[in-house]
Amino acid sequence: MNRMTGWKTNDAWSWREFVFLLLLEFVFVMAVVKYGAQSLYLSWLGNPLYSGMLTGLTIAIVLLAGLYYIALRPQRLTWAEIGLRRFPAKDWGRILIWILALVVLSAAAMLLTSLFGNTMNNSKMESLHQNVTWFTVLLAVISAGVISPWYEELFYRGFMYRWLRTRVGTGWAIIVSSLIFTAAHYPTLNAMPANFVAGVILAWTYERTGSIVPAMIVHGVTNTAAVLLTAMG
Repeated sequence: MNRMTGWKTNDAWSWREFVFLLLLEFVFVMAVVKYGAQSLYLSWLGNPLYSGMLTGLTIAIVLLAGLYYIALRPQRLTWAEIGLRRFPAKDWGRILIWILALVVLSAAAMLLTSLFGNTMNNSKMESLHQNVTWFTVLLAVISAGVISPWYEELFYRGFMYRWLRTRVGTGWAIIVSSLIFTAAHYPTLNAMPANFVAGVILAWTYERTGSIVPAMIVHGVTNTAAVLLTAMG
C-alpha cells in the first residue's frame, strides 16, 4: 500500500482524538474565543475588521496547537500525516477547475440564500467594505486568503475528513466533514450554504490529490477573490 492511498484506509487515532478536537472547536473556540476573546478584542481595537482578524489568528493558533498536542505529538506523527505534503505537478490543471467550480457554486449558494431573506452579514467584510484602504485590504487578504485556508484545511480536511474517510468511506466523510465545517462558521448564517459547498469541493480536492496543499490553494484563491470583490463593491 503506497503513501498516496494508505491514508484513505487507516490512521493512528481513536474516537478520543476526534471527540477532543470537536470539543476544542465547538466548546472552547465557540464560547471562549468567538464570544469572549472577540468581544475583548473589539473593545481594545474598536474595529470589527481588526478584531475579527485577531480572532481568526487566535482560532488558528488554538486549533493548530490542538492538532499537534492531541493528534500528532502523542503518536509521534508529523504534519505530513494530515496531508501537508507535496502533490504532482499534473494536479495544477485540476486545481484551476476546482477554483472555478468553488467560485461559481459559492456565488450561486449565496444568491439563493439572499432570495430567502437571510441577511446576517459577516462583520469583518462589512467593516472592510466601509473602510477600503490598501492596508485593510492587505490585512483581509492575509487573514482570509492565507491564515484561514492554512489552519482550516489542516483541521477540517487534513484531520476531520481523514478520520471520517477511514471509517465511513468517501461519501459520508465528505458530507459529515462539510457539515462540521459549516457549523463551525456559526453565527454567519448567510454564508453557511456556501461554506457547505466549499467543504464538499475542498474535501474532494484532498481526496483526489492526497495532499492538503491543493485544497489550501483553492481555498486561499477563492477567499482572496471574495475579499477583493468586497473591496471593489
